[in-house]
Order: sequence, then structure tokens, then C-alpha cells
Amino acid sequence: MTTVVSPVFHDRWQTPLGVHVWAQAADHQDTLIRVLKMLRFQDATASADAAFYASADDLLQRIRIPEWAALVNFLVDGVSRTVAHANRAQWGEQHPAFQVAVRGLWCQMSNHAAHHDVHTHGNCSWSGVYCLQVDPPAVRETHPVFGPRNGVTRFYGPYAGLLGGAYNDFGNAYLQDHAWDVAPLPGQLIVFPSWLAHQAMPYQGTLDRIILSFNVSVHAPTGDDQTHRYASA
Repeated sequence: MTTVVSPVFHDRWQTPLGVHVWAQAADHQDTLIRVLKMLRFQDATASADAAFYASADDLLQRIRIPEWAALVNFLVDGVSRTVAHANRAQWGEQHPAFQVAVRGLWCQMSNHAAHHDVHTHGNCSWSGVYCLQVDPPAVRETHPVFGPRNGVTRFYGPYAGLLGGAYNDFGNAYLQDHAWDVAPLPGQLIVFPSWLAHQAMPYQGTLDRIILSFNVSVHAPTGDDQTHRYASA
């Protein structure tokens, strides 16, 4: 009689991302957008009618209003929850305390088919994209050229760079689903590993696409070099 030993399967190297929605977004969006547009107006290097604008990455220190503080707390809380989820196998469900340090926070405004090409973020472990303004889906998705991809954030999986020289057949279909498009929605935050390649697809709409991007590092609670501290129990 043949003895069959049950196999053990391992799914390794998954990529954790967190999608979070700010419950108070609608209460603060108008104020935050006005502030960011004023900063663009005051930026001597910016053109008012340019298709793309990116601020300096020092907005954490420059903006001092309660609505901004509430948004930053939401962003860092989203990072904290995502980091705890990603490390649960190493840390356990009762994870240790840690601190999140915001290393850069900047605004981007785009329209008229502007886009941001494929890139990753350095000198940090996690990054995030928060949407403040964009056309409603019923308007955004009906663009005659871009369609539903109008203004989405596209993430490329860790296997994407291998597909050019890979042999594709029915057996490695799991490799071929290598990109994920996330539709922009006001109040939505996406937290992702900084090494994950991504891009902002071309956008054209009646409203500018306004987002915040940021980078963070994560530290033990004894660190004293943090720009913005969030102690997670």
C-alpha cells in the first residue's frame, strides 16, 4: 500500500497594502484644498496654468491649522495600522509599540493628461498617497481616451520586472496579474511599501487631481529623532 504524505504549500513574498478612508474628509476637504492652492499661488517656481505641479516635501512643517493636524493624524494612523498588519507574523497580534516618523509630505496637482511615470521611493520603509480632489467616477471614467484608467494610481507587483524575459503559459498565470489600478476617491489613503513600483496614470478632468504623497520610517519607541511621533500600543 502506498502511503501518501500530505504536502505543505507556502505562499511567500506577498505585498501588503492598506486602503483607509477618512471619515471626516468631507468636513475638511474644502479648507485643505484652499490652503494647498494658496501655497501653489505663492510658489515663485510654479506656473498657474501648468498641467502638473508638485510642492516641496516640507508641508508637514509649513501648514499649521487644525484641519491639517487632523489629516496628518489620520495619515499616520493609517500607516500604523498597515505596518502592524504587515508585520503580524513577526510581531504577533499583540505587537510592540513603535513610532512613525514622517520624512516628507508634499502635494501634487495634475490635469490636461499630466502623469507621473513609474517610480519608487527611497530613504523610507513606507509611503502613502491621499486623494483630496478629483472628478466623480461617473465623469472621470467616461474620458474618451483614458476611460476608467483616467487618473488612477497603478501599482506594479514584484514580479512585473521578470515578465519581459519569462516564459508565460497556463501554469504561471499567477505571475501575469502583475498590476493593480486604484481609482482616486477623495478621502481615500493608500499605504504601500516604499520599494513598490507605481505611477499616476494620465488624468484629464473638470477638476484638478489633487493628492498628498508622503514617506515615513518606523522606529522603536525610544527614538528621539522623529519629526512627527505617533506611538502605537
